Amino acid sequence: MYQMRRPAIHNVQVGNQRISYQTLGDGDPVILVHGLSGSLLWWSRNIQDLAQDHRVYLVDLPGFGSMRRVSTRFTIMKAAQWLLAWMETVNIQKADFIGHSMGGYICIWIAAHHPALVSRLVLVSPAVLSEIRKIWGYAIPLLSTIAYLQRDFFFILIYDALRAGPLTLLQATYDLLSVDAQEEIARISVPTLLIWGENDTLVPPSIGHTLHTKLASSRLVILHNASHISMYDQPAQFNALVKAFFNGEGAG
Repeated sequence: MYQMRRPAIHNVQVGNQRISYQTLGDGDPVILVHGLSGSLLWWSRNIQDLAQDHRVYLVDLPGFGSMRRVSTRFTIMKAAQWLLAWMETVNIQKADFIGHSMGGYICIWIAAHHPALVSRLVLVSPAVLSEIRKIWGYAIPLLSTIAYLQRDFFFILIYDALRAGPLTLLQATYDLLSVDAQEEIARISVPTLLIWGENDTLVPPSIGHTLHTKLASSRLVILHNASHISMYDQPAQFNALVKAFFNGEGAG
């Protein structure tokens, strides 16, 4: 059994704002990108395993977690551009990306428009290809998702939602509902691992199957007894899949 390590905390200036991010491990860089209402806390069950062979980077997107005090209106494009600026600031020239939900779409966008920055993608229930375009359409799926949450994660969710605040959550949700990722998906050429929870009601596994057919160099894995936050629900399976993928197991 390997020894648990504390991530190192770093502070840098990105634009006109001083921000903090965390790293753990050594090796090729892996950037973890959280979803809507999330923060780096959502990866707490993954970083130790992933950092055995890689240098893992954890950062909160503007408006969320430690970045909750950003005053500008949230948009997904601003978040993506900010992430690119952060990468340049900390001198990451190329990395593997793991993106969850909204963070999955951000990773897709970066891979499509800045392919030289991306080695491989792991997309965890990425928020794309949904036919729901109204916020009320997610009412029942959201309630179903909450029913599947593990108790300790529920408290993380509430904490992060309170930190983000209702305005940022609504802005992010409306922006995400307007996304049409078809063009970006068509541009993806890097090896991609798609991971879905079988009980995901927000971004159901059917979307995973559709996305798999659109990505030539992809592999789709459905995790049993997992919901929308499969990396937290089934960390041992999730971490093993990602590590095998990064160690060269084929994506196709």
